[in-house]
Amino acid sequence: MDKQVLLKELADAVIACDPERAKKAAEEALKEKLDPVEAINEGLVVGMGVIGDNYAERKMYLPQVLVAAHSMYEGLDVLLPAIPKGDLLDAKTAETAVVQGDVHDIGKNIVKTMLTASGYIVEDLGKDVDPEIICKNANDKGIDVVCISTLMTPTMDNMERAVKLIRASKVADSTIVTIGGPPTSESFAEEIGADHRDENAQQCVKFVNHKMEENKKKGAN
Repeated sequence: MDKQVLLKELADAVIACDPERAKKAAEEALKEKLDPVEAINEGLVVGMGVIGDNYAERKMYLPQVLVAAHSMYEGLDVLLPAIPKGDLLDAKTAETAVVQGDVHDIGKNIVKTMLTASGYIVEDLGKDVDPEIICKNANDKGIDVVCISTLMTPTMDNMERAVKLIRASKVADSTIVTIGGPPTSESFAEEIGADHRDENAQQCVKFVNHKMEENKKKGAN
């Protein structure tokens, strides 16, 4: 099958919110010897990009976005194991977490989806996560981006603790930290040492991509 046809099918499966179709398209891509990285970036990610744009323009609703994300992950589950380990060494990495004391994770899940669609290898630590664990994982794995969220005002102390632990750790200067959720603000982000307060998932990804590019240029100089 033609490469462009395969890539379009991967993208269309995500846009159609069809997990089984995405899985089959990914399997077909590997069968046809398509580069798995290309299949992800030029297929699944393109499809999720369309979903993200539609969501931002309010042409789609959250339940559809989550099904589209599930479709993308079905394809990723097939393609990621096929990528040679050496090719993943320079991959952008991120972790997402809802801080300890809060179990509301819809916003975090959308951020995870959009980061994945933007080419990040994302580790989702889940909800109600101890600040020590958030920091330890970032340190142990040299995570590039940490995105922390909360929906509840009483848990903001744990968000502050998580950020300050990271800022006092060995990845203090290299890890980008963003926070999100209704109780947070730009001034709160600045006060606790976070790089950014995210209004939404699209804004989060736009910021971290820009910041990653800035850091890359600084490292080259």
